[in-house]
Amino acid sequence: MSLIAPDGGALVDLIVPDNQRVKKRAEATDLPKIPVTDYDVQWIHVLSEGWASPLRGFMREDEFLQTLHFNCLRQHDGTRVNMSIPITLDVSTDNFNRLKNQKAVALVNTEGNAVAILRDPEFYPHPKEERAARTFGLTHPAHPSIERINAMGNYLVGGELEVFDRITYNDGLDQYRLSPAEIRAEFKRRGADVVYAFQLRNPIHNGHALLMNETRDELKKQGYQNPMLLLHPLGGWTKADDVPLQVRMRQHDAVLEDGVLDADTTVVSIFPSPMLYAGPTEVQWHAKARMNAGADYFIVGRDPAGMPHPERLDSGGKSAPLYDPWHGVKALQAAVGLERLKIVPFRVAAYDKAAGKMGFFEPNRAADFLFVSGSQMREYARNGESPPDGFMSEKAWQVIVEYYASLD
Repeated sequence: MSLIAPDGGALVDLIVPDNQRVKKRAEATDLPKIPVTDYDVQWIHVLSEGWASPLRGFMREDEFLQTLHFNCLRQHDGTRVNMSIPITLDVSTDNFNRLKNQKAVALVNTEGNAVAILRDPEFYPHPKEERAARTFGLTHPAHPSIERINAMGNYLVGGELEVFDRITYNDGLDQYRLSPAEIRAEFKRRGADVVYAFQLRNPIHNGHALLMNETRDELKKQGYQNPMLLLHPLGGWTKADDVPLQVRMRQHDAVLEDGVLDADTTVVSIFPSPMLYAGPTEVQWHAKARMNAGADYFIVGRDPAGMPHPERLDSGGKSAPLYDPWHGVKALQAAVGLERLKIVPFRVAAYDKAAGKMGFFEPNRAADFLFVSGSQMREYARNGESPPDGFMSEKAWQVIVEYYASLD
């Protein structure tokens, strides 16, 4: 059976064909240059492989404004595709004045190498406060992505990208960075008749695995013969206190080695997008990108793409969540352009003391359940203690212990 069609009908591929690469690189040497950061290169990666299909480059002003105000883009035929977050390239005022009349520019990384050509560039003012308010619902400068936006240039530039080579990082994880086309090919090779995706930026505990395994069982009950999981950790920039990608990938591998998830029906790949921490706005982007990778179903976690509020506290004196934890799933269920994607709402899992394992929370016997928070998990690991038996597989837990021991 065929997988779900990409957004816009076809996957975008912005990587220059082999037989044109020498010519394009030679052209770039004579073009005016725009410096790009490692963070910009992550977005070039996202765009080049079609994660943001049908977008073909950094957003022009009309695309930027549609994204900010409507969370979608109108296509030439009048249809709309979801696009909830701006994917932009900022430039300084000096570079704007120097380059505003150019027909093409080369994008040069921090090592001085040209990575792409930006065709027919369109320069326009960067409304930083409006961008922050509409993307994040606040303008607090302590939010890590708003802090980044405030430090950006006063202009944005959009245009079509021609990317010279596949983006790689040489960090020992490039084999996990499958493009949407490669992920689709792998699922077809394995004979998947439906794909469900799980996005995460944290270690996997057995509660997560319970939800993933139950989703597969439910899909089989619906008549699918071979449902397959896209286990798809976010691999771009994250804030400093998140568990690093290298550690998370070792932990995910250990979960598969321990048999908590079935390796034969799971494809593990890295999603190259940076993290924004934009809550219900950003989770639409996470869902859309997985649809481009072939996922028919998307598992939505509690407080997706959320973070603590920069200053607000809850009634107990702890950091309050920036977004309502359940607005993410509600936004996805109503999002323009995501009607073809089926949403699997997250069921809250906790440690069931009566059963001695992770289970779905039952309010009528709440006293039987123990919630192990991220901070509690970190405390266990730092103190060399073990969480309740059945909270996380043994090999996977050892990866976490070793990571926090290295911090100490």
